[in-house]
Amino acid sequence: MRMSTIDKEIMGERAELRRAKKARKENKKSGHIGVKRFFSVLFLLGSIGIISGLTLLYGPWKNFREWLITTAMTTMSHQYYATWFYSPEVIEDVLNRNKIVEIAEDTDTDLIHFGAGKTTEYKNEFERQILERDPKNNDYKIIEIEGKGYSGYLVAVYDPSRIQAVCTKNLGISGQYLTTMAEDHDAILAINGGGFDDPNYNGTGGSPLGVTICNWAYASQAKYKGAGGMIGFTRDNKLVLTSKVNANEAKQKDIRDAVTFGPFLIVNGKPSSVVGNGGWGTAPRTAIAQRKDGIVLFLVIDGRTASRPGADMDDLIDILLDYGAYNAANLDGGTSSVLVVNNTIVNDPIDSTGAHKTRPISTGLIITKDDSDDSDHSVVANKLGEDD
Repeated sequence: MRMSTIDKEIMGERAELRRAKKARKENKKSGHIGVKRFFSVLFLLGSIGIISGLTLLYGPWKNFREWLITTAMTTMSHQYYATWFYSPEVIEDVLNRNKIVEIAEDTDTDLIHFGAGKTTEYKNEFERQILERDPKNNDYKIIEIEGKGYSGYLVAVYDPSRIQAVCTKNLGISGQYLTTMAEDHDAILAINGGGFDDPNYNGTGGSPLGVTICNWAYASQAKYKGAGGMIGFTRDNKLVLTSKVNANEAKQKDIRDAVTFGPFLIVNGKPSSVVGNGGWGTAPRTAIAQRKDGIVLFLVIDGRTASRPGADMDDLIDILLDYGAYNAANLDGGTSSVLVVNNTIVNDPIDSTGAHKTRPISTGLIITKDDSDDSDHSVVANKLGEDD
């Protein structure tokens, strides 16, 4: 029996429908397989990540664990990075095995003698960088610092009588940005100062730790039980480091300006002992020192990037010894680490969110202007900004 044209068309359409239906089934099946494979790969990668993370956190390699705990526990707002994963007993054990053993001496100011005299013969390159002054700027000299995992600036301050501690106008309430404090005091250069109280990691920078003295006026006299102690300048412009943090000690030593923090890095030419990784981890840092010839050193180190996480206490000690520091102390670090020249931030502070900015702080150390000073400090600030 011969099929009509209509019958052939109907059969063709049915065959096409069967093929389409089969194709949809195959596509659906293929889609299910694709989704299944995607989630299988995702699960595998997640499992690898979790296993890798747990291995780093709890595995046999202690260096990462100790780095994480010591770095977190010395911050003011990120200790939870350690407390989330480790018990108080584990944290205490790690901190006991990684610490700074400070020199048990107060500074002997009789060993500081001002005026090295002019010379063209230097012991080494570090000495040359400090003593070979910029003919256009007799107030200070900024030296760029770079090492494995960090970069920053060292400032040689030739007249320590012009160094002054400054504090937030809102004591007990909130801190201020260092640029604001520097501008308010007409400073040509400034760095951040001592630590401040940070209860529950929500401190506003308004309450400095320990004794704070700004141009003979006592801004705070709080008790302090941390590393280091009082970091101050005497009437005769010598840097004094003392663990005895109280007003009576400051008066006995005739201290005119002071902040409080630590640890002390070098005392009377003797470096502190670094046990393990030092217990302070790796981070942006600020430090202050004085050489035997009276020249003061400000050190500000950047960090918190993948290639340059910052410096540890060993790094600070090594840098400052290279440049002739005789007494030296660590100041507040992290997001607080700031160098300001002519009211402009010239280093690269980074906060906990990764933003390139600093935070309000309690105290700073400034270089005051001199009426006879004709240096163009704005040029210095602009040049450093361009180099960065």
